[in-house]
Amino acid sequence: MSYLSADQRYNIENAVYKAISETKITDIHTHVYDPAFGELLLWGIDDLLTYHYLVSEAFRWMDISYDDFWGLPKQYQADMVWKALFIDHSPVSESCRGVLAVLDALGLDVSMRDLDSYREYFESLQPSEYIDKVFEIANLDSVVMTNDPFDDLERPVWLAGFERDPRFHAALRMDALLNSWETAAPKLKQWGYDVSVDFSGETCAEVRRFLTEWIDRIDALYMAVSLPPSFAYPEESPRGRLFAECVLPVARETNLALGLMIGVKRQVNPDLKLAGDAFGKSDISVIECLCRENQDIRFIVTMLARDNQQELIVASRKFRNLHVFGCWWYLNSPFFIEELTRMRMEWLGLSFTPQHSDARVLDQVIYKWGHSLPIIADVLIDKYANLAATGWQISEEEIKRDITGLLGGNFWQFIS
Repeated sequence: MSYLSADQRYNIENAVYKAISETKITDIHTHVYDPAFGELLLWGIDDLLTYHYLVSEAFRWMDISYDDFWGLPKQYQADMVWKALFIDHSPVSESCRGVLAVLDALGLDVSMRDLDSYREYFESLQPSEYIDKVFEIANLDSVVMTNDPFDDLERPVWLAGFERDPRFHAALRMDALLNSWETAAPKLKQWGYDVSVDFSGETCAEVRRFLTEWIDRIDALYMAVSLPPSFAYPEESPRGRLFAECVLPVARETNLALGLMIGVKRQVNPDLKLAGDAFGKSDISVIECLCRENQDIRFIVTMLARDNQQELIVASRKFRNLHVFGCWWYLNSPFFIEELTRMRMEWLGLSFTPQHSDARVLDQVIYKWGHSLPIIADVLIDKYANLAATGWQISEEEIKRDITGLLGGNFWQFIS
């Protein structure tokens, strides 16, 4: 093996950075909404500051009860978070840096530390105008939403119909159905589906009808569910039965991929609301069993525990109907993004999707992709340099091809 000259590495770096900057991104899992959903689309400085990542961090400093905090108007909550995390202490966490990165990308002067002036900027914008700006800054082509028919604010919008923004794709979310069957069943009954909590009669057939109708209604790219570390398959439980007798058959019949996000422990501290969730290690044999017994169904999977990542990569090597994606939630920090991207690339080559934003506030796509892309680029540069040191020549066109795949192309190919 020979050593690369400085010029050779420089040429590789230029080609990678050029391709990264020019390639449009498909963000395959977010919680942002088409603008037609009105207030469900979160954006702006107050939504950024009251995002649950920052709220849980701020509570480590704030001397206020949970109930009193949640009783405040959003702007007052944002004021408290700003003071605790940005004024009284240096904002070194990834979540805090993300807020500053967004403001900086928008051309605002973060050195001013002037929260009121930032508010004035956002108040001067219309949502449609701001969406265009965010997509341009983040270099997004499209995003995939998380769409829950059991959400009382979201459901009526779909039922009424609306003119869709083609940049916002839908994914059918099944958390309420699978994880809270005792409360989901009465709602399905109310909506005209002949179901029973005890699964008698036509319950499974009606649940399949419900899923199929909503897949068609929202034109879903895939079905998705977040699951606890205890998730098992097969499983003697309502969730297990729904999964085996409803979800898997519908995935098979519609040829729709099934997105599994595994490892979240809900409401460890319910007083924190959305900020009260944690995570745990899951059993990888569940994924192996699903992929082995359902080789005609495609699974896109991310797991929350760092301890599961090597096992998930190995499982993906064994099952071509398994596609690993993203650095989810507590893994969405520069340290873990680099570690996981390197590990995956060294064992899966380029056959995965390295990142998704999981953004709940529109603005977050700016910093989550802005922080991830340089790391992905640096890992690629090292890998291409290793190839070049063997004498393998790689062209700019091949680099562009690879990066197009990593930033969305692999996902589209896998689900199509």
